[in-house]
Amino acid sequence: MTQDVEKRWRDPKAFRSAVRYAAIVIAIALLIMAGVIVWSATSGDSCADAEFAVCTDPARQILMFGPVLVFLLGGLGAFIRTYLVWKEGGRWPIWHGTGWALFVLMVMYAGISATAAT
Repeated sequence: MTQDVEKRWRDPKAFRSAVRYAAIVIAIALLIMAGVIVWSATSGDSCADAEFAVCTDPARQILMFGPVLVFLLGGLGAFIRTYLVWKEGGRWPIWHGTGWALFVLMVMYAGISATAAT
């Protein structure tokens, strides 16, 4: 007989830990995004006539791929934590949901930032 997942997913400590982890990953992605925008805005007036505020190629590359990479690594970290909690017999769906939420944010940001490539 297989052991099914525990149906009671209420674990406030694990929930707070997963939310804290997701908030840190999101904050790091936002810091990278804001840092690139500030860096591009203070780099000089070479972009005065540009339509998009971030007009240099390195800044656009970092703006497009930096947060996506952070969300990808954060989601993978959450899935690794899911596996470890599952092996311990804990309530792993909390971490599984966190991983999928970070992956959804990664796809959304990648879709939105694709407009910066053009």
